[in-house]
Amino acid sequence: MSRIGQTPIKVPSGVEIIFEGASVKVKGPKGTLSDTFSPNIKILYKDNVLIFERSSDDPEVKALHGLTRALMNNMINGVTDGFSKSLELVGVGYRVQQKDKGLTLNVMFSHSVNIEPLPGVDLKVDDSRIVVSGINKQSVGEMAAQIRKVRPPNAYTGKGIRYLGEHIKIKPGKSARAG
Repeated sequence: MSRIGQTPIKVPSGVEIIFEGASVKVKGPKGTLSDTFSPNIKILYKDNVLIFERSSDDPEVKALHGLTRALMNNMINGVTDGFSKSLELVGVGYRVQQKDKGLTLNVMFSHSVNIEPLPGVDLKVDDSRIVVSGINKQSVGEMAAQIRKVRPPNAYTGKGIRYLGEHIKIKPGKSARAG
């Protein structure tokens, strides 16, 4: 029995939810999101509360129960508050510059790396920090992962692009292992 799927979602004021068959459109102060869900999960909207009911107890339908609720919750939170992830550049000579809507990274390659944002994602630079924000949680996470992938943190020195607050366990070098 899905505990997440059974938890109702309270819809804040200013958010409009439109059902069109299996697809759902959520409009809010920050924008509009839409998604299509399985017809095996029934979404009931009464008195500004969303309730999710499944059609059977098959394992696939049970898995979709909690997933549907989580995706709807992310859509509602996205159009009201939005999502953001912060990355930081650690290392001497590692630089980032805002270029129109995209970024230019200088991370000790022989060339600079240009990054263009995904649709619906904003990139902002503050010193050696990058803030990725938007209303779609999946797009924000994907964009942050693409930026981190340019130069992931080195396990021996800790230099690279990492999420803000990410802890990197530094491995000992050769001299520390030999003794």
